Amino acid sequence: MKSKVYFFDLRAKKRNESLSAKVGRIFDSAGFAGIISENDMVALKLHFGEKGNNAFINPIFVRQVVDRVKKCGGKPFLTDTNTLYKGSRSNAIDHVVTAIENGFAYAVVNAPVIIADGLVSKDSVEVEINKKHFDKVKIASAIYYSNAMIVLSHFKGHEMAGFGGAIKNLAMGCAPASGKQRQHSTLKPKVSENCRACLACIKNCPRDAITLVDGKAYIDAEKCIGCGECISMCVFNVIKPVWKTDINEFMERMVEYAYGAYINKKEKTAFINFVMNVTPLCDCTPWSDAPIIHDIGILASFDPVALDKACFDLVNSQKGNPHSALGDKKSGFEAGEDKFSAIHPGTRGEYQLEYAEKLGMGTRDYELVRLM
Repeated sequence: MKSKVYFFDLRAKKRNESLSAKVGRIFDSAGFAGIISENDMVALKLHFGEKGNNAFINPIFVRQVVDRVKKCGGKPFLTDTNTLYKGSRSNAIDHVVTAIENGFAYAVVNAPVIIADGLVSKDSVEVEINKKHFDKVKIASAIYYSNAMIVLSHFKGHEMAGFGGAIKNLAMGCAPASGKQRQHSTLKPKVSENCRACLACIKNCPRDAITLVDGKAYIDAEKCIGCGECISMCVFNVIKPVWKTDINEFMERMVEYAYGAYINKKEKTAFINFVMNVTPLCDCTPWSDAPIIHDIGILASFDPVALDKACFDLVNSQKGNPHSALGDKKSGFEAGEDKFSAIHPGTRGEYQLEYAEKLGMGTRDYELVRLM
């Protein structure tokens, strides 16, 4: 049976058609109030954006969801987990400061910010899943113990997953640093001969696995955990992952973590994706490159697989932005072509949807319900 995915475009001619109003309206239209009971502690799982990034979800939109949850009698809190890499969100203190500086202050969003895995990413619960790669996965405590969850995701590109949406938000975003490491551990990047010794990768490697040897970066395969941080930080694009069969295993591991975050509250979880500022890279980068397509809108569903598939299809149905990373490519620019594989050669983001469907997280068969 097809899963319903609700969709608002960006057109507006009157007050109740403003983008912020549409966030509240899609919450209502999708029936999200039905998963929230009186006094439920409701995790609003989102990404606060790395310092320097500006493509993350607008706090004004998040406020609409907070107010709806409170109207249902729930107790909402905004949450994410600490990062594996060195940055402005690698511990709870810096993470909260970054969230506030990026606009997620209580005065704006009407809810507290709680970092789900604690001060130094040690607060987690092991969830038994018994899947291909993991028997158990680690899920951040505040997310695990919440009564309900609404996952708010910025749909965009990702250098290893192809794209990041609801599934990736569940997987990486609900895991402590050790869980993120376990998801990434099959990828081992390599440095090309064109390294310019800018030292960005060395400064940002979370495990000090990179050193300068004979004037170029060298990655120690024994120390490398495969997190991909050096790939994101290399502005000269000379560090590449060794894909081969590893990319599929990475995505399977990622999806299994998403399954672990989802399974204990499957009937009490809802998803909203924002297909705006569709940047080439994740919001973990301390910058935001030009969007690869024009803004599309807001989508919502109880099914994360159907939701991500609908977003994927809508993005690929568009013609690319010639003034973006996509404009530098020989393929992917035309309507109907895979935008994400074009900007991240070797990835096939749709594989995460195939594996998630196989695990029973949802279906790729969806009905797009266009709201007016």
